[in-house]
Amino acid sequence: MSTRTTGMPSRTPSRRPFPVRTALLVAAVVALLLAVPWVFGTFTVMTFTRAVIFAVLAMSVNLLTGVTGMPTLGQAAYFGVGAYTGALVGIHWSELGVVQLLVATLAGVVAAVLTGPLAIRGRGVAFLMITLAIGEIAYSAAGRLDRVTGGTDGLSGIPPVVVAPGGEGLVNEGLVYYYVLAVAVLAYVGVHVLLRSPFGLTLRGMRDNEPRLRSVGYRTDSYALAAYVYAGGLAALAGSLWTSSQRFVAPGDMGFSISALALLAVIVGGVGSMWGACLGALLVVFTRDYLGQMFSGHSSLLLGILFVLTVYLLPQGIAGGRAQWRRIFPRDRGGRSPGSTSRSASPAGTPA
Repeated sequence: MSTRTTGMPSRTPSRRPFPVRTALLVAAVVALLLAVPWVFGTFTVMTFTRAVIFAVLAMSVNLLTGVTGMPTLGQAAYFGVGAYTGALVGIHWSELGVVQLLVATLAGVVAAVLTGPLAIRGRGVAFLMITLAIGEIAYSAAGRLDRVTGGTDGLSGIPPVVVAPGGEGLVNEGLVYYYVLAVAVLAYVGVHVLLRSPFGLTLRGMRDNEPRLRSVGYRTDSYALAAYVYAGGLAALAGSLWTSSQRFVAPGDMGFSISALALLAVIVGGVGSMWGACLGALLVVFTRDYLGQMFSGHSSLLLGILFVLTVYLLPQGIAGGRAQWRRIFPRDRGGRSPGSTSRSASPAGTPA
């Protein structure tokens, strides 16, 4: 039956056109990121590299906290699993970057599969505390398994990562940055595709009203476990990138502070927004590593100030929408600042 006779609208989905402004903004961001090694010094490039890696970890945290509605403090455990796995693969097996990434991601997935069924039994604060316990257990194990992890001394002597078979290792910090950036962009695209799929929409539905989804037949625990496993693999991917860039890994790289910083990045950037989480990671890392060096190591104080300012001025994060920005920078109904005047407001015959 045609839509003309029934009066019902067509159900054929229409794709929203990609805004020109968004395309220009994306192009500008990509150009700025590519120009980093050409503009800044070695220390700043290394800081950008760490920020990009933390952005991948923040996306992992945001997938659970902002998308699925399960706040976590345990993603550093899978970050550490990926870091140690990448280091061991580089030392004993292959220096090829793709091999290290795949094996590390697989290790994170396996670790998440083993611990996920326990974690998803809780929701809210219970889930938060379970993930915190998982993170602390992993941190303690990394410090005690001396033969595997090097104990509290960590693993050193990791060879430079190789991009292509037969190629040379990446020693130059600019090339390492480009390698990390390329993998991070692929990870972002993968998360973006996931969130636009029916699976991603179901995760958002769990965040908004899980009992309703359960009442209509959705197995929400299965979706929660799948999201947990995906987030664990993503965190392990970030850990492998960390090993490739730092060429050293220690138990401190999977401690509580790493999980807390990743969660802080999500809060600052905007819970539920992936690009906001990436921007939040950039701000958090630069506040800790760059500004902290400028102000005599007061990085914890600066991070606390950043958190307080975000909570009071931008409660929904940087990506939280235009409404909260309008509260900070108010404009009149004509779209101008309160003190500005328009040409139309000038008296007749008076030059504007």
